[in-house]
Formats: sequence, structure tokens, C-alpha cells
Amino acid sequence: MAGQMLPPIALVAVAICITAAAAAKVPAIYVFGDSTADVGNNNYLTGAAVPRANFPHNGIDFPTSRPTGRFSNGYNGVDFLALNMGFRRSPPPFLAVANKTSNPLFRGLQGTNFASAGSGILDSTGQSIIPMSKQVQQFAAVQRNISARISQQAADTVLSRSLFLISTGGNDIFAFFSANSTPSSAEMQRFVANLVSLYTNHVKDLYVLGARKFAVIDVPPIGCCPYPRSLHPLGACIDVLNELARGLNKGVKDAMHGLSVSFSGFKHSIGSSHAVVQSIMKHPQRLGFKEVTTACCGSGKFNGESGCTPNATLCDNRHDYLFWDLLHPTHATSKIAAAAIYNGSLRFAAPINFRQLVDDQH
Repeated sequence: MAGQMLPPIALVAVAICITAAAAAKVPAIYVFGDSTADVGNNNYLTGAAVPRANFPHNGIDFPTSRPTGRFSNGYNGVDFLALNMGFRRSPPPFLAVANKTSNPLFRGLQGTNFASAGSGILDSTGQSIIPMSKQVQQFAAVQRNISARISQQAADTVLSRSLFLISTGGNDIFAFFSANSTPSSAEMQRFVANLVSLYTNHVKDLYVLGARKFAVIDVPPIGCCPYPRSLHPLGACIDVLNELARGLNKGVKDAMHGLSVSFSGFKHSIGSSHAVVQSIMKHPQRLGFKEVTTACCGSGKFNGESGCTPNATLCDNRHDYLFWDLLHPTHATSKIAAAAIYNGSLRFAAPINFRQLVDDQH
């Protein structure tokens, strides 16, 4: 109700939330997506099929050189974006805090990371992981918890100012390609249209739960990762994968624009990891890179035939590499990508950059 006074406990909770995030530019970050954003949720899942990174050489450049479940030698893009927003790094994985009741009042109030490696927009993508639909359900539980503790009105205020970060879609494309490596144009268009429709539904569900600021990371030119290159007879990029990525990115861009027109208070920015990776591949030396085709850690052709395990080949000069492993960027790449997306021009983030989205207080 308009003008309704918040109960004292709610005022205390909101005050603590805002004070705790005093250095931060938003009250909280809520993260959804795949291995480009996962900071350890998959560590808590059971099953041999679960993609994991909680072992060396992953994390070799993370503070105290520990593997956390990030598919990186150090931080991932979400960590660097969070740093730009005044946080120490990504919020904790949902499954790490889901069962901790020591501080239930403020749990989730400064953000949660729901991302799960191997997941996608489709429920059918990935095995034994947390699909996007389930990640949204997990956020709904956090939202209910916050609302129950600090009142619906206070929760609405906090969530409307918080950032909802989404980085997904690559695994859906890989799954489609592995089932049909020579799809027709019509098949590709149908597949992309379905993906965009489901993506839009996930975003609408988050909006209904109180999200207003959406920060989307698009899909990079995944056909140029070391793994696809290792499949190509000439070691070139796989064009079908890149074409699907471009199609999905355009569809999501158009859909987000449509939502911003239709939904009151809906704000968004699309950060283009696609444009960043293309820039690095085109002018590596300009940005401090020397190796843009082979992974730092892995085995086989381009170090792209298997993942970064304790027995894998490991490069010495990790900051010279675009790719950490068969599919993921290095700490150095993620740092540059986050800077471009947060502060950059329309080429790297549109219709506004992430900093402008964060600073928008209306």
C-alpha cells in the first residue's frame, strides 16, 4: 500500500542491507546461467555427468590458488562485473548458502549466484545440472524468504534496484549441433526462435518476481573455441556454431527491446562477449594477447580435446591466452570483457552499458 510504514525489523534489515553494500552501487546481484557464470553450484550436485571445475589446474590464479568450481584460472566475468559494481566478487553459489540458517534474515539480500555449468535455456540441455527454469524457481524461494523477513514492500524496493545478470545459451547451441551438425536454414531458424521464446519467458518470470534491471551477456563466437576447432579438419572455426550464436544474440536483443517497451520499469543492457572475443581474435597484440586459438590448459589439438584436469598440459604465460580451457576464457580475458561491457561503447553494450544500467535510479 502507498505510504505504508515499514515495520521496525524491516527498516533495520533494509538499513543493514544498504550499509553492507555501501561501497556497492546496487543492493544485490542475482546471477543466472551456465559455466560462464557458475562459481561453484555444481560442486554440490551429485553424478558423474555433472560438469565440474573444483580441481586443479582451475583456480591457480584465484586468491590462495584454490579451485572453487569456476571454469577459469582465476576469476570469471561475473566476478569482474561484481568488482566493477563495488563488490568483492560474485555473490556466493545458491547451493552453498541454501542450507545455512545461521543468518536467515539477510540471506540472499546481497545477492546469490544460481548459475550451473552445463545448463541452458532449454530444460533438455545438460545432464544432472540446474536448468534455467529451476534457477528461476530457486530465486523465487530466495525472494519469498526476503519478503517474509523484511516485508513485501521493502523486498520490492531492494529487488527493483538490484541487478539480474544472465549468461546462457551456448550449451543449447552445442547440444543442437551435436545432434545435427549440418542443419538446414529452416531448422536453425526454428531452433533459434524457440530458444528466444523460452529465454523471454524466463526473463518475464523474473520480472514478475520483482526484477527490473536485467544485465544480459550474449553468446560469444563459440565456433572458434579450442574444442570446436579440434573437430574441424583444418582447425578452423565451425561456422554453423557461430551462425547460431549470432541468430540467438539478435533474437534476444530484439526480445529484450520488446519487453522494455511493454513492461513498466523494465531496464536492460546486453553486454556483448561476442564483440569482445571478436576484437581480441582480430587484434590480439593490441590487447596484450599472444595466443587466441589454443587453450592454456587441456590436451590434444589446440588443447581442446579434453578439459583442464590435474594431468592436463598447462601453459606458463596464462595472461597471454584468450582461452583457459577447451571452452572458457582466461582470467585476463574475463577482466577485459567485464571492463568493456561495464564501461564501454555501444559496440560492447547496448542500448546502454552496465554502468549506466547500475547508475539508473529512476
